[in-house]
Amino acid sequence: MAVEDKIRRRAMSIRIAQRLFGPAEAIAGFQDIVLEELRKSGPDEALADALKVQAAAHDLLALVAALKNGEVEPGDKTRLRHDLRTPVNAILGYSELIVEDFGDRIAPSVLADIRTVTGECAILVSQIDRVLDTNPDTAETTIDALTARSLEQTLSLSRTEQSALCGRILVVDDTAQNRDLLKRQLVRQGHEVTLAASATEALALVETGDFDLALVDILMPDLNGIELLGRLKAHQDWRQIPVIMVSGLNEIRAVTRCIEAGAEDYLEKPVDPVLLESRVRACLERRRWQLREREYVARIEYERDRADALLHAMLPAPVIRRLRDGEDVIADRFEVATIVFADIVGFTPLVASIDPAELVQRLTAVFLTFDDIADRHGVEKIKTIGDAYMAACGVPVPRRDHAHRAFDFARDMIRATEAGHGGGLSIRVGLHSGPVIAGLVGRVRFVYDVWGATVNLASRLEASGVPGRIHLSGDARRLLADRLIGEPEARTQNIKGVGVMTTYLVD
Repeated sequence: MAVEDKIRRRAMSIRIAQRLFGPAEAIAGFQDIVLEELRKSGPDEALADALKVQAAAHDLLALVAALKNGEVEPGDKTRLRHDLRTPVNAILGYSELIVEDFGDRIAPSVLADIRTVTGECAILVSQIDRVLDTNPDTAETTIDALTARSLEQTLSLSRTEQSALCGRILVVDDTAQNRDLLKRQLVRQGHEVTLAASATEALALVETGDFDLALVDILMPDLNGIELLGRLKAHQDWRQIPVIMVSGLNEIRAVTRCIEAGAEDYLEKPVDPVLLESRVRACLERRRWQLREREYVARIEYERDRADALLHAMLPAPVIRRLRDGEDVIADRFEVATIVFADIVGFTPLVASIDPAELVQRLTAVFLTFDDIADRHGVEKIKTIGDAYMAACGVPVPRRDHAHRAFDFARDMIRATEAGHGGGLSIRVGLHSGPVIAGLVGRVRFVYDVWGATVNLASRLEASGVPGRIHLSGDARRLLADRLIGEPEARTQNIKGVGVMTTYLVD
């Protein structure tokens, strides 16, 4: 069985070599002619690329001859396809560059010979695919007209205008010729190109560089291209880099695997420069839109955070949640809550005697201190009215200890102003507990407010109070009986809008 297998492999080598030897020999022969003519008639600047074409042509011919002589066996068809297409890719790429760079200075007969070389490459590409098919005997014998026509159109194209859409591109290929060709073609299109000879080198470059696109060969010695693609897509900072896979593997499984792994596109070697340009431009365009989308999303999130911060500065958190849940009208009746009013003593004369900027700074310092104290005690700031500060406890979330929290809040406000946080100012405080209605008003400027007789009485208590002391209603005193030490100072007075009533002053 081993002998039969050896014979079969030998027969396959001969069949492949017979199909490929003719085009390979023609490519090498015509390229020798091209090089000789360029040396005679110039331009001399084209000789460097022509020598690269000649070297690739003879490498190709040597590989086919080795197949024919039995020195190389087909073995892995995938690898053989790659090895055959690599020199073909170099021949086509450098021939393209010669025509584009020096076509107007090269003799017509030499241009015709160059086109003969590229035409034979088209034949060879077709033969490579045919003889390496699983069942080569059933393959069609006609040349792939589409491939030949595409190559002819490519070589006949004049140098196109440089695309305005340019980017930073990483080219990863273990074959120096392939890297050089891709770089030359991409730089011609206006891109900034960085080269990597292995997947390991590519990962190191991505770690420190910022790339808009990567062109990655599949067959590489350390990590293959699909493994490199997986590494890139698994990394949070690199997964957004689009990747085009470039390979001589003409297998749908390879294409499918690359797309499944996250590749943007797949280019088959030899790479047509026109196709390369269009695929690269399309990827960069998608990349540009993705970056714009992320910028817009970030801007939207930033503006949303700003709006949220502004809402939280204006409205209680439970009210914000109800707004987001779609409630149009937010209004509630609370059977009992405690309202606190604080007013700065002597503020009106101060307005007339102080610089406006200093006045605003001092008032801001006082109210920010009150805000911090309110947060600490779980009291809800309702609003400021001039130099007055209004707060409530028990709205918008009912609390059983609303009076105690409000009382502790009032005491700490007085202590803070006496300690100098008010810039030498003092305050009067009024506190009353009772039923209220609370709700959200406005469309452009939302305001969460509290209404009712309880609010009015708390305001009257503040106005008739004493600086540095808390003026309590009888209802508030009863709720705070366990908190008060000793008998508070009672006062009987006529409260505007309420009538005669007994109130209490406490420290």
